[in-house]
Amino acid sequence: MQIEPIAHIHTDFPTKFGVPRQSGLASELTSTIVFAPAYRNPDCLRGIADFSHLWLIWEFDKVAGAGWSPTVLPPKLGGKTRVGVFATRSPFRPNPIGLTCVKLDRVELTDDGPIIHVLGADLRDGTPIYDIKPYIPFADCHSDATGGWIEDAPWQELDVEFPQALQDTVPPAKISGLVEVLRQDPRRAGSKHEPNRVYHLAYAGLDISFTVDETQLTVVAVNDAQD
Repeated sequence: MQIEPIAHIHTDFPTKFGVPRQSGLASELTSTIVFAPAYRNPDCLRGIADFSHLWLIWEFDKVAGAGWSPTVLPPKLGGKTRVGVFATRSPFRPNPIGLTCVKLDRVELTDDGPIIHVLGADLRDGTPIYDIKPYIPFADCHSDATGGWIEDAPWQELDVEFPQALQDTVPPAKISGLVEVLRQDPRRAGSKHEPNRVYHLAYAGLDISFTVDETQLTVVAVNDAQD
């Protein structure tokens, strides 16, 4: 079977670093889905605006050919404990297919075809989208669901110190999403405690510099990405 992308998603993350580990964790992140020419007929989206959330089926296109392993090291377990690949959402899978639930913000009709604006995506910029399906609450929401090993590893959010003078250099529409991303700790799982190390996050055309000391993240500089 051969499949081709119907669209690509455009986000504020040119690299993997900083991309939320799951959709919805940074619910204020804005993204746009732009369709390939063959799928720009507005009729394809007739009725979609009546749904609050959408499923995206997409490709881990940056890890294609990287191979896979029967077990992986989930970041939520600190990158130290192995579990089965099919008990995770790791990108290193037999088939590099991803599944994401996003909130539908609005559909924009343009001269170049419809654009879907969504919130809370966990994808890097340019990711190929293979299909879009509506989220159906009575079928997709299971109140008795359990979270397996994930429930034994509660996520530790960071406290974010972001001086107002630096916030003022970020477009207002991008601030809330950025803070959510920083709270989730963009660093690699199991990172050493290096309070003096300056990390760099590429976000929305900016270079966000920050340090982390225990559970305190401090933004120390904001520059244009090309700088």
